[in-house]
Amino acid sequence: MFRWTQSITAKVLGIGVLALLMLIPLTQADGLVRERQSMRDTAIHRVSDGWGGAQGIGGFVIAMPSLEPARDVHSGAAATRDAVHIVLADEIATTADLAVSKRRSGMYEVPVYTGDVTIRGRFIPADVNRAAQESGATLFPERAELRLLIADTVGLQGITAVTVDGRPVRLASSSARMGPYSVLSVPMPIDTTRDTPIDFALTLRIAGTEAFSALPLARSSTVRLRSAWPDPSFQGALLPGKSQVTPQGFDATWQALDLNRAYGQHWDGTDQEINGRLQASAFGVRLVQPGSVYQQNDRAGKYGLLFIALTFVAFFLFEVLKGLRLHPVQYLLVGAAMASFYVLLLALSEQVGFGAAYLAAAATVVLIVGGYASAVLRARGAGLVLGGVLALVYAILYGLIGAEQYALLIGSVVLVAVIALLMYLTRRIDWYAYGVPFNSQTETP
Repeated sequence: MFRWTQSITAKVLGIGVLALLMLIPLTQADGLVRERQSMRDTAIHRVSDGWGGAQGIGGFVIAMPSLEPARDVHSGAAATRDAVHIVLADEIATTADLAVSKRRSGMYEVPVYTGDVTIRGRFIPADVNRAAQESGATLFPERAELRLLIADTVGLQGITAVTVDGRPVRLASSSARMGPYSVLSVPMPIDTTRDTPIDFALTLRIAGTEAFSALPLARSSTVRLRSAWPDPSFQGALLPGKSQVTPQGFDATWQALDLNRAYGQHWDGTDQEINGRLQASAFGVRLVQPGSVYQQNDRAGKYGLLFIALTFVAFFLFEVLKGLRLHPVQYLLVGAAMASFYVLLLALSEQVGFGAAYLAAAATVVLIVGGYASAVLRARGAGLVLGGVLALVYAILYGLIGAEQYALLIGSVVLVAVIALLMYLTRRIDWYAYGVPFNSQTETP
C-alpha cells in the first residue's frame, strides 16, 4: 500500500527539516563565540584598569571663574551664579609617537602602548576679551588657570616639561572634569591688556590600551600620530588628511578647524551639553588586531547552515543516483559532526591560532564524516568522494573567511555554481518515477 511518508517528496522535506534542526547546535556555538569574546573584553578591561584605558588628550584650555547672569528660581528676579568660563587656544600642534606591545591576561593578548606626546600652542588674549563681551558674564582673568584634558590619568606615566611663555610650571591634579575627561591644572593669571600671544609647550609620557585620540581644542589643531603598528583603524570625527600605512607602521596627520566641531571658541564650563560634545569631536586611531580568532569564528559560523545543507544534499544525491538508502538518524549524526566543527575550531583557535586550528578541525570532521559515509553506504569510493566534497566545502569556507572584502561575491558565485552542478547531475532524473514509495526505488544497505 502506498505510504506518502515513504515517498521521495517526504524524504526531501525530512532532510530540509533535519537541516533546520541543525540551527540549534549552530546557535549554541555562536553563543559560545560571543561568550568567549565577552571574556576577552573583560581581560581588556582588567589590563586597562592597571595600565590605562583608551587614551584621549586635549591641549591646554583657559578656565576663568565667572559670574553668569541668571534668574532667581523663586522670585524670578535677575541674579548671578558662580560658573567657570572656558576659552580655547588659537593654535595647537600635537605629536605622539606610540610604542606598541602586548600584555597577556590569562590566555588573552591585549595591545597596549606607551607614547611620548608633545603639545605646543598659543592663546590670544583678545579671545578672553571677546568671550567676556559675547557671553555677558563677568570674568575674572586674574584667577584663571590652564587645564589639560586627559581621558585616563592612570596611564599618565610622567610629565617631562611644561612651560608657559618659556617659564616652567607645574601641573597638579584637579577635581574638575570636562565631560568624560579628567583635568590637570596650573594657575595662570591673565593680563587682558597684553597684546602678545601666550605660548605654551608640554611633553608627557602616557600609557593606554587599544586606542588613542586627540581633541581639536583650538581654532586650528594639527595632530600627528606615528607608530610601528601595521594595522591602524583611523576613527572619530575626522579622518587624517595625510596617512601612510605600511607593514612597518603608520604615520597620520590631521588638520582640524574650529568650523569642524559642534562648539565654539568659548562657553560656560558648567554647560553639560557642550561638555558632552567634546568626546564626539575627538579623532585618532584604534590598534586593530586583524582577523582576530573571534571575528574569524563568527564569520565561519555564518555559513554553517548552508554548508550542512550542501552536505545533506550530497548524501541525498548518492541515495538517488546510486540507489542507496540512509536513515534520518544517520543524517542527524553527520549534521552533529559538522556542527561540532565550530566548537572544536573555537577551542583550538584560542590556543594555536586560527589557521592551524581550522586545518585540524576541518581534517578531523572530514575524516569522521568520510569514514562514516564509507561504512553506512558500504562503499569506500562513496566515502572518499563525500570526504573530498566536504574537504572542498571547508576549503571554500576558509577562502570566504579570509576574503572579507569579497566574501559576498565569492559566496554568491559558489552558490550559483553549486546549484548549476546539482541541476546538471539531476537533469536526467524522472522525479515522477520516484512518486511511488521510496523503498521500491532503492536498496537497503
